[in-house]
Amino acid sequence: MPTAEIIAIGSELLAPDRTDTNSLWLTEKLNQIGIEVKLKTIVGDDDARLEEAIKDAVRRSRVVITTGGLGPTEDDITRKVAARALGRRLLLDEDVLAWIRGRFESFGRTMPERNSRQAMVIDGSEVLEIRTGPRRDFFSSTKKRRWCSCLDHRARCVRCLIDWCCPSWRRKPET
Repeated sequence: MPTAEIIAIGSELLAPDRTDTNSLWLTEKLNQIGIEVKLKTIVGDDDARLEEAIKDAVRRSRVVITTGGLGPTEDDITRKVAARALGRRLLLDEDVLAWIRGRFESFGRTMPERNSRQAMVIDGSEVLEIRTGPRRDFFSSTKKRRWCSCLDHRARCVRCLIDWCCPSWRRKPET
C-alpha cells in the first residue's frame, strides 16, 4: 500500500483554538483509495523546520501533501521552501499570472504586485487547474519517485486534490 504524509503549514495552526480539519479530511479520502497516511505534521512559518519536514517526508513516503503557506504575503513560505527542499527552482508561470490578474479584473480591481508571487511554481511541476474560487498556487512535483503536492489551506482547494491527483498516486510515479 502506498504511504502518504501530510504537512500543514502556518503558525496560526499551532494555536490552541485552531484545528487542522484539512488533514483529517485528506486522511479519510486517501485511506479510502488505498493510500495509508503514516504521519501528519504541523509546521509554523519557519523556513528551516519546514524544509527539514519536507525533505524527511519525501524520503519516507510516496505521497507528500502540504497545505497552506501559498498566499501573497511574506510569511507564505511554502513555495520557496518546497522548491529548495526538492532541489528545484521557482519559475514564473505566465498562464497562472494571467489567470490571477483576470480574477482581480473580474471584480473591477487591479492585482496588487505582491500577488504575482502566487504565480511562481516549482520547475517541472504541473499546475493544477482548480477553479473553485479565487485561485492561488496549486502544483504537484516529483522527485526520486515521490509526489509532492502543495495546496492552499482552503478546504475547497484541498478537496479538489482527490479528484485531480489521487488516481495517479495509486500507480508508480515517474521520476
